[in-house]
Amino acid sequence: MANFCKSVFVFCVAFYVVCAKHEVYDGHTLYEVFVKNEDQAKFVNGLETKIPVDFFVYAHTSRNGQVLVSKEQRKGFEDLLTSGDVEYKVLAENIREQLEMEERILAQHKDDKSNRFALGVEALSYNHIHRYEVVDDYLVRLGNAFPELVTVVSAGQSFEGRDVKYLKISTTNFEDRRKPVVFVMSLLHARDWVGLPGTLYTIDQLVLNVTESDLVNDIDWIILPIANPDGFEFTHTDFRFWRKNRRTGLTPDNSCLGVDLNRNFDIFWGTASSNNVCSDVFHGPEPFSEPETQNIRGIFEAYSDRIELFIDLHAHGSMILFGFGNGQLAPNALTLNLVGVNMAQAIDRVKWNAKPDYSVGNIYYATTAASGVASDFAHALGIPLSYTFDLPAIRGISAGNLGYLVELAFIRQAGYETWEGIKVGARIVRDFLNR
Repeated sequence: MANFCKSVFVFCVAFYVVCAKHEVYDGHTLYEVFVKNEDQAKFVNGLETKIPVDFFVYAHTSRNGQVLVSKEQRKGFEDLLTSGDVEYKVLAENIREQLEMEERILAQHKDDKSNRFALGVEALSYNHIHRYEVVDDYLVRLGNAFPELVTVVSAGQSFEGRDVKYLKISTTNFEDRRKPVVFVMSLLHARDWVGLPGTLYTIDQLVLNVTESDLVNDIDWIILPIANPDGFEFTHTDFRFWRKNRRTGLTPDNSCLGVDLNRNFDIFWGTASSNNVCSDVFHGPEPFSEPETQNIRGIFEAYSDRIELFIDLHAHGSMILFGFGNGQLAPNALTLNLVGVNMAQAIDRVKWNAKPDYSVGNIYYATTAASGVASDFAHALGIPLSYTFDLPAIRGISAGNLGYLVELAFIRQAGYETWEGIKVGARIVRDFLNR
């Protein structure tokens, strides 16, 4: 009886903590928005820099938008859409309910080790989205266990002082300059949890569960799993849909803080983002103002002469995007599109039937204008193939397509199918671009 009471008490405490943590989202409504033409799309997407709403998906003539709106802004938002003759519907009346369900489901499985490899170092399971300290420790353990293959490198510190580590995976210690380098990164946007399985699965396939040795022998790899650790931790502890880093001192009272790191790179900086600190797309006081983007710049500067493929994993939308975010097409846009289609087709061959096929296109034309983007910066440096992957959204917690929330059964699948696309791109740079 005592053990039963203890179990009930623990469950009640956990339930209370979950509910209290997501109280900030109480009454937030997720809308699906339908636009009929490009003018309506520009009108809707332009609201991002004018009123405090959160775009999960930008509205497009070929794809419906998703916008999260607080209960205080709901009437004004609906009035604006009506004034612009824009149709909409409610996907989730109160997003807090879905957040609480997501956390309860993930918490039940966080200690399940059924998906781990039985080797000297166990791979992290795919039944949970692991926290920063767990991933950080995992990278160190891999480096210690496989010193001939894996080198752990600190790119620098985050704003709050967390170490931002990445792996160099190479059979020749990065000394064979004939080998192309592939750089894969995730969690530049803090809430894009589904990107993390993509980098972790890539590590597993290159280190722990190698079944295609050519990918290890012929190519050098840089894998950065958590580019924005402060923001990522904040999504676990306080604010699930937090997007930016945790920069303070931007307003006198710190009422608004954080910089959108994927608007902070020195490429068309400030032209398609916001100078409002409270905005989710605030670009920062100047290019590379943030230690996190400086960390990534340092990796590019060290290896840009050898990096042939850069992939930045985000959520959500089942898209492979290439530059530039201002609508200007790169000189090799046809190649970017062709390689993107090959990667997308590889993913589509193994994806779940319930998920949409991947689309491929220029950032500006496929989504909306964007500036200061990591993949644009990489391409401008001379990296020939540079992409943003928007991984698929959740389907299953509730009716509709609820973006950034994590579907338990999809965590491992997200890693697997994303790797299928990555390895196609890697072999293309080895066979065709690196001669």
